[in-house]
Amino acid sequence: MNAGAFALSLAVTAAVALAVLLITFAVGVRTGRHRGVDVAWGLAFTAVALTGYALSDGYGDPGRRLLATVLVVVWGLRLSAHIWWRARGAPEDPRYARMLSRAPEGPARTRYALRMVYLLQAAIVWFVSLPVQAAQHIPHPPGALAWAGAALWAVGLFFEAVGDRQLARFKADPANRGRVMDRGLWRYTRHPNYFGDACVWWGLFLLAADTPSGWAFVLSPILMTYLLAFGSGKPMLERQMGAQRPGWAEYAARTSGFLPLPPRRTPTVQSFPRSRR
Repeated sequence: MNAGAFALSLAVTAAVALAVLLITFAVGVRTGRHRGVDVAWGLAFTAVALTGYALSDGYGDPGRRLLATVLVVVWGLRLSAHIWWRARGAPEDPRYARMLSRAPEGPARTRYALRMVYLLQAAIVWFVSLPVQAAQHIPHPPGALAWAGAALWAVGLFFEAVGDRQLARFKADPANRGRVMDRGLWRYTRHPNYFGDACVWWGLFLLAADTPSGWAFVLSPILMTYLLAFGSGKPMLERQMGAQRPGWAEYAARTSGFLPLPPRRTPTVQSFPRSRR
C-alpha cells in the first residue's frame, strides 16, 4: 500500500463525507426537519467509496477496488432509497425531535443539531468506511478471506433487504395496525435489518483483512456493530416499541435480540422501560 496516496485519499474522503452531511444540514434547517440525515447516511458512504475508488486508481488492485466500491454503492443506494420511500411526507422523526429538545429553540438548537447529528455522523461515516478505503489501496488481488467477506456482505444485504420488505408489507396491511411484526425473518431476530447491517460491514472489513495492514481497521466494524446493537439502534427502538406495542414483551421473550436463532418455546415475559413519547 502506498502510504502517501492512502493518506491523501483519507483526507479527501473526510472532506467528501463532511460535504454530504453539511448539504443535508442545510436542507434540514430550511425544511425544519432533520430526518433527512438518515437518507444521507447511505449516500455519504456511497460518496466516500466512489471518491476512494477514483483516488486509488494506479495504486490498488483493479479487481479489489471495484469489488469494494460496488458492494458499498449497492448497499448505500438501496438503504437510502428505502429510507426515503418510507419517510416521504412524514413529520420529523421522534428520535431527532427528542434529541433536539435538549437545546433551547433558535440558533442554539441549530448549532446543537449541526454538532450532535450531522458532524458526528460525518465522522462515523468516515471512520466506519476505513476498511473499504484500505481495500481500495491494496495492490494484491482479493484472496479467499476477501471473497468470504463478499459472501458475508451478501448474507447481510439479504437480511436487510428482505427484512425491510417484509416489514413494509406487514405495515401496509390495515389489519396489522398496532400489532408486532413476528413473521418471516422477524420470527428469528427482532432486528434482521440491524443484524444484516452488521454482517455487511464485517464483510467489507474482510476485503481488507486478507493483508496484515487491513487488521489495523478492525475497530470500524466493531463501532458499527456497537451502534446497532447497543447504541442508537436496537435499544432506542426497543424502548419505543415496548411503550407502543401491547404484544412486544411476549415477542421479545421468545425472539432473539440480534443474532437469528430459533424462537424460544417457553417465553418469560420481560419488562421494558416506558418511553416518554
